[in-house]
Amino acid sequence: MSETFIPAAKPIVGDLEREAVDRVLRSGMIAQGPEVASFEAEFAEVVTSSRVCVAVNSGTSGLHLGLLAAGIGPGDEVIVPSFTFAATANSVALTGATPVFADIEPDQFCLAADSVRAAVTERTAAVMPVHLYGHPADMDALHAVADEHGLRVFEDAAQAHLATWKGHQVGTFGDFAMFSLYPTKNMTSGEGGMVACATDEIARQLRLLRNQGMERQYANEVIGFNARMTDVHAAIGRVQLTKVEGWTEARRANAALLDRNLENVVVPPVHADATHVYHQYTIRVEAGERDRIVAELREQYQVGSGVYYPIPNHELVSLQRFAPADDLPETRRAAAEVISLPVHPSLTEGDLERIVSAVNKLAAAGA
Repeated sequence: MSETFIPAAKPIVGDLEREAVDRVLRSGMIAQGPEVASFEAEFAEVVTSSRVCVAVNSGTSGLHLGLLAAGIGPGDEVIVPSFTFAATANSVALTGATPVFADIEPDQFCLAADSVRAAVTERTAAVMPVHLYGHPADMDALHAVADEHGLRVFEDAAQAHLATWKGHQVGTFGDFAMFSLYPTKNMTSGEGGMVACATDEIARQLRLLRNQGMERQYANEVIGFNARMTDVHAAIGRVQLTKVEGWTEARRANAALLDRNLENVVVPPVHADATHVYHQYTIRVEAGERDRIVAELREQYQVGSGVYYPIPNHELVSLQRFAPADDLPETRRAAAEVISLPVHPSLTEGDLERIVSAVNKLAAAGA
């Protein structure tokens, strides 16, 4: 009998989430309503040290509307990593501003401060680091560059719920921060995003922009979007919020086991000032061996994995017009070497043993 497939990611939705959805459906209040308001308040308390939070229909909407609410638009440049999901740069481009790509540092895969400094021009308005895979970017170094050049800081915290830098929660370092609530994230609302805001004005602008430009019905103040979160999604998110701390500890325990037992690969280093929440557990292997290992993990051992991300943003057809003049060597190297292994809370001891055994055998074969 073949072994059960171990997926790279596995959303966890149980009876409590189903009961919450049924409660909302029975109430007759399905669109944005009291569940969204409660979710915003509870998320703020648990994840963002009580910053004002605004719920939207996706993480990408959160970035896009956050940038607009902060006043970013045509003529501005925002420095972003190229080694991330395209939504980061897309959100900048959608405002009419220009995404400017900088390189990453090799250990945590986050924006490198020196590369950001080199990318600053007279048009640079902000820097937007991504806390990639659940590891915080070096916010001290990035804020130093921002302060040096008078730049604003925004955070793409899509993958970093409950991560910390020097004891401070991710999402509390910039003018705004976006958390994704997509099904494969560390917690989900089914689909959605949450934006943590440093000021009441940014929060108010976000509320306007998500709801056709109005806070009061038919009193439109700006040209806005329909980017509201439904009460159905918020009800799911509220239940997940009660579980995310336990799930995070499970992810960290799984990562620690992988750290101790994997061989012939580079396991993810964690900065001494950081708390990693392991949205992804990302190893490095020899570039020429990566695709073979990914394929054989699936075919021989029934172990799923992911490559996040095989094509740097500045090489994508959609974004290559923003490509930097200089090469981004660490970005290019990471795109060729990374594999994200299962680390989610649903893994059993047997699953972890099979992942370790499979990776060690395949990595040794290529050594």
